[in-house]
Amino acid sequence: MIRVTKHGVILEKTDLKFENEGVLNPAVIVHDNQIHMFYRAVSQGNHSSIGYCNLDTTFTVVYRMQTPLISPEFEYESKGLEDPRIIKIDDTFYLSYTAYNGTNALGAVAVSQNLKDWVKKGIIVPQVTYETFSKLTQSHGTLNEKYLRYNEHERSFDNSDEDVLLWDKNLIFFPRRVQGKLCFFHRIKPDVQILISINNLEELTKEFWNNYLLHFSNHIVLSPKYDHEVSYIGGGCPPIETDAGWLVIYHGVHDSVAGFVYSACAALLDLDDPQKEIARLPYPLFYPEFDWELKGEVNNVCFPTGAIVIKEILYIYYGAADERIACASVNINLLINELQLHPK
Repeated sequence: MIRVTKHGVILEKTDLKFENEGVLNPAVIVHDNQIHMFYRAVSQGNHSSIGYCNLDTTFTVVYRMQTPLISPEFEYESKGLEDPRIIKIDDTFYLSYTAYNGTNALGAVAVSQNLKDWVKKGIIVPQVTYETFSKLTQSHGTLNEKYLRYNEHERSFDNSDEDVLLWDKNLIFFPRRVQGKLCFFHRIKPDVQILISINNLEELTKEFWNNYLLHFSNHIVLSPKYDHEVSYIGGGCPPIETDAGWLVIYHGVHDSVAGFVYSACAALLDLDDPQKEIARLPYPLFYPEFDWELKGEVNNVCFPTGAIVIKEILYIYYGAADERIACASVNINLLINELQLHPK
């Protein structure tokens, strides 16, 4: 088994109003010799915004904003901007996040050229009801019954006047174009889906997504397989390009007597065709075991969302118990070697 080193908590909530309930699930990128972190900051009532800090080493924060960097502006994100991820393609930074309005949770994106000034592009995932999703996806075959379990009944209690839409979270871009196309993960429980067929965001129209859903099973790239991810899986960190393939750190969830347990997991996808799984660890890369991971706003959670590589060491930043941010590291070459021992 691969050895992972946990470095403990590196960022905690403060008394500031916008982050007095928790800080978690950060996006991380290296730019201009600095590590930039964009994190989910939670205030009372589960209202989220994006906080910002930067680090001069992998664990040392040297600057932290005292106000949110990005806050809710529109109805679709009125209750929060959650779980950011960040990549850079050409001269543009893409910050994807889950936009939550109290009823619907959907993938949205903002772009920037300087990491300071952000332009929101809005929701880019399909905006459909479960009934529409079910009708479209089952037109060419039977849908896994877990899609009904996780996506239909849990929001049936909503009594608002607005449409209750299929939740589509964990929107994560690849850090370069694949075969000349923008490529990203998104997640409708219980699997991770992938899209690799657009030149720009403007192509993501209602008609585009309806056609995509008609061929939905073709877009599933990762499904639960092992015990530690048997309930459902979801995207984690942006993919990391290696000679062996795209290294994907994702989260896996299994049910236990203490409730759901979230672990960090690892897989390899083909560089030219990331729809193709090459290998997957048959055990968690790491899982909740210390107090800061076992007890918090949500217990038993290691939720990886940011990763960087420095001198062959992969640093993984993750939300710990939905309340604080921690970091773990592993030699990336040893991880790749271990993955290759477990081909699909």
